[in-house]
Amino acid sequence: VQLQASGGGLVQVGGSLRLSCAASGSIFSIVAMGWYRQAPGKQRELVASISSGGRANYADFVEGRFTISRDNAKNPVYLQMNSLKSEDTAVYYCYADLLSRQYWGQGTLVTVSS
Repeated sequence: VQLQASGGGLVQVGGSLRLSCAASGSIFSIVAMGWYRQAPGKQRELVASISSGGRANYADFVEGRFTISRDNAKNPVYLQMNSLKSEDTAVYYCYADLLSRQYWGQGTLVTVSS
């Protein structure tokens, strides 16, 4: 499975961005997809995930500001981020869970300026 993430950029506090993650390869084996992020000097943390059945889960810090969704079946997966805060600045990584292993895409940088 290959994952291609896009949509990062520079945005002001309170603004919005939409991240996309497109999977290719054995996508029929994907059981969940989602996003992690890693801010400078911090550990990578889960942001949101969505199962193959459509169940979404969010980290507490999302506080209703982000929405994870997908177009059809399992691909692509989007992360709509609204009301962005400076502390949302991080490299965002999409991932895909298969029964056998987890796959990662390249990171996309989100910078929220005040």
